[in-house]
Amino acid sequence: MQQLNEDQSPGRPSNGRVVCFGVLSYLQLMVVDQVPVHNGGTPISQLTDSFGDDAAIVAGMLHQWGQESKFIPSAVGEDDLGKKVTATVKDFGLPVEVNINPRVTTVAELSIADPSGARTYFYKRTPELLATLDAADLTPLENAAYLYVDWYDGDHILRPMEQASRSGVPVFLNLESQYANEELLSKVVPYTTVCQVSADGPDAGDDMESIAQKLLNAGIGTVLVTGGGRGCLVADGSHLGRAHAPKVDVVDGNGAGSCFSAGFIYGSLQGWAIERCARFATAQASLKCTSPGYKVATVTEGERLADSLMADIDLRT
Repeated sequence: MQQLNEDQSPGRPSNGRVVCFGVLSYLQLMVVDQVPVHNGGTPISQLTDSFGDDAAIVAGMLHQWGQESKFIPSAVGEDDLGKKVTATVKDFGLPVEVNINPRVTTVAELSIADPSGARTYFYKRTPELLATLDAADLTPLENAAYLYVDWYDGDHILRPMEQASRSGVPVFLNLESQYANEELLSKVVPYTTVCQVSADGPDAGDDMESIAQKLLNAGIGTVLVTGGGRGCLVADGSHLGRAHAPKVDVVDGNGAGSCFSAGFIYGSLQGWAIERCARFATAQASLKCTSPGYKVATVTEGERLADSLMADIDLRT
């Protein structure tokens, strides 16, 4: 079982960098005032050039909180979208060195955010671009405090996960709704320290506690299950419980899951207990939904809201 040891535990602060590994995509973010009608139209309230995927977003959010981070990206194409996303991440201050490869096409994504908190997105990826992850320089993993990866980058995440595991670096895996994917779990569980699962989709039939228990039984040390407006459930070998989400006026739910990941990682590296990490992550993800884009609330604002949240997290017997 891959678990946090004494040098990696959420109870021990770390000044090391968080390395986020994954695809860099061009994202056009569209914010609308109501859910689009099928075969009909709806007004756009905001349309902006942005970037994805989750690894890039997590790195950018941690950077805003003053946590040292580094994004190891896929290449982007020598095309218009590649130029746009390169300029966008530079303006945002994302800690990344963009690799431009004329032999690939930049990943394109359109994300439509509506007031329900949902996001409808369309994307195009190519195997050729994903394969550029296999040549990405993993030097930043040396002496890192955390590695963050996403399941949807496929087997390309195994190389950094294996290297991190050999070096004793905790690995945070964004598993989303793939908790029942046995083939995937067999590959990633040996290297995963913390995993985050999304249980807020329309097809989420299992309850949050059963999802967490399944993954703990599989061998993952700490499991985080996010449920949108239901808040989150956190579980490890010693704790089990929930942090309840506040009611907020939702503008853009895009990046909320990434904000939760970043919030939990940030709290862990401050040496906070798992309950405080869960409260802070829930608070920051909720605050993120109140404004478009990836600008996050300050640590002070997040802690203030976190202190007001209800949480029922107890020692497991």
